[in-house]
Amino acid sequence: MTIALIGGAGEGLGAALGRRFAKGGLEVVLSSRTQGQKADLREEAQVIDLFDRVEKRGPVQIAVFNAGANFRSSILDTPAEMFEKIWRLGCYAGFLFGREAARRMMPRGRGTILFTGATASVRGSAQFAAFAAAKGGLRQVAQSMARELGPRNIHVAHVVIDGVIDNRRSRERMADYVKSLPADGLLATDAIAELFWQIHVQPRSAWTFEADLRPWAERF
Repeated sequence: MTIALIGGAGEGLGAALGRRFAKGGLEVVLSSRTQGQKADLREEAQVIDLFDRVEKRGPVQIAVFNAGANFRSSILDTPAEMFEKIWRLGCYAGFLFGREAARRMMPRGRGTILFTGATASVRGSAQFAAFAAAKGGLRQVAQSMARELGPRNIHVAHVVIDGVIDNRRSRERMADYVKSLPADGLLATDAIAELFWQIHVQPRSAWTFEADLRPWAERF
């Protein structure tokens, strides 16, 4: 049985990815700091240990980095330690996760490594310098990996999530905004997961590096 390892898996998109990969016949392993195969993806030793533990159950065929944290503040008021914290979880952890996945896939000559991006991956908005630095950096890590690993039959891709994901947190924290949206104005987690699956099963004669997703009514 081959494995789909999802790092940074919560109740929203992470859970949806797990359901879709399980439907596709893979054994799914969810990992976060608090549940599943626990690991703090910002800590190198814990990421290495995570992959070692999972590979004892079977080869990781697909690894998805879905971790990250947002922070909004004027650049004048952004604490240096907060900037670094956001970068460590959004970018540095992605490097560690992607590297360890690649190290195990390379000898086998196959595999898929996917990274969850955001609008900030390609555009830095006012008051989001920390988030933009993390997501922009993650995109460049993914791009470098794709160019190096693609010729070795390892598919690396980056998915830009350009909009608000429909989950409990969004509906609680952005209740007024959510109410103002038309039907299907939020990104459905199962629909996002379907795109991740489609990327995974693409024939290698036509691989995608980057896809961007947004609701039909989202401005861009």
